[in-house]
Amino acid sequence: MPSTIAHPTGADPGADPGAHPGADLVALAVTLSKDELRARMEAALRVKAAAEGEYTVFFAESNKREMFRDDGATSPETWAAESFGVSVPTARSYSVVADKSEDLPQLVGSLCAGEISFDKVRTVVDVATAQTDLELCAQAKDLSVRELAEVARTTAARARSALVSPSSSEHDGRYLRFNDERRTISAQLPKEDYARTKACVDSFAGAVPSEGEKTPLDHRRCDGFMGMVDAATPGVGPPASSTSATSTTPSAPNSFLVVAHVPLESLVDDAGDKRELAAELEHHGLIDVETVQRIACDATVVVAVDDSLGHTMYEGRARRFPSGAQRREVIRRDRQCRFPGCSNATFAAVHHVVPWKLGGGTDLDNLVLLCKHHHGVVHRNGWSMTGNPNQELTAVGPSGRVMVSRPSVLWTRVTGRSSGRADTS
Repeated sequence: MPSTIAHPTGADPGADPGAHPGADLVALAVTLSKDELRARMEAALRVKAAAEGEYTVFFAESNKREMFRDDGATSPETWAAESFGVSVPTARSYSVVADKSEDLPQLVGSLCAGEISFDKVRTVVDVATAQTDLELCAQAKDLSVRELAEVARTTAARARSALVSPSSSEHDGRYLRFNDERRTISAQLPKEDYARTKACVDSFAGAVPSEGEKTPLDHRRCDGFMGMVDAATPGVGPPASSTSATSTTPSAPNSFLVVAHVPLESLVDDAGDKRELAAELEHHGLIDVETVQRIACDATVVVAVDDSLGHTMYEGRARRFPSGAQRREVIRRDRQCRFPGCSNATFAAVHHVVPWKLGGGTDLDNLVLLCKHHHGVVHRNGWSMTGNPNQELTAVGPSGRVMVSRPSVLWTRVTGRSSGRADTS
């Protein structure tokens, strides 16, 4: 593998650092013919592939040496994301290829030579073995990424069918996933469960009042699905056959708890009804007052009134353990472990930055969400964490490297606070 990679534009790596190669390239691109543009693009992508191959090989070696532990990371992926400015999914892709790189000399070698793209290697790496390495490498040179994906699916299906019967394979492949950011639901069910679920949704959809053909089938099925949810909700029951407002009023509040964080001025200022940042629906983003009023009709709602800084309450030294409201606020603010580069949310808990027994208050500016691993890390010799979690936390490791963590962007937007460094005024 070459130790250096030639840039396709011919740019001098030792040129004046104050220059802007991008501007020169833009000016050059205007003068190129279509064939020359295509040639330049192909050359640039070969360089990119070779660089990603080189990075993957080095990533594999760093994994062997467990370099990620030097900075307190829980995995190579989170370490790479924090250290090299890539996303966690991108780092995870590099890690998957790196883990199998020694067994796939043909695929990784062709990647390092710029002959195939990293996307092609990543598409087949999950099904690639030392025995199929040469064959898959030849296919990667001839096929598109989409075609390789079909090869990978077919290979994986053959492997599964050799191990399990078709019926158990369908059952083991079932899933139901929720995407909170996009508010979407996706599922894969065994044939009989799929047919039963579809029939049930369509049955509920037929009972929901609509405007006939003016209401698309997808909309009616969505209403039917919510009818199923209502039917399973205590106090709500199945969808009513009448559009009368009184006939659909629940006889008792249901069992679901909705927490809406609402700035105080939004409740007292009549002019704020249409404001975009009126409130935040816990775990689901920003909402306006109209939305708060709508969900209040169908759920048990806890309104957490925030002060001008967006903080729910302070306890000081009067209380060691955070209250329920404080815990919800810290989770809303941090979303996940606040140790830089860690995305663990499942096993995270609220802890004091300055320990309570050493004088730390049970206040929002001294409470932080940390996973079990990093809670231990920050209490070991050589590690320190300082700062205001509402603004900026600084973690310094044994090597002296300084890492910074800031609150959720949604939290800073709805509270009107800057996520930059704390004010010293």
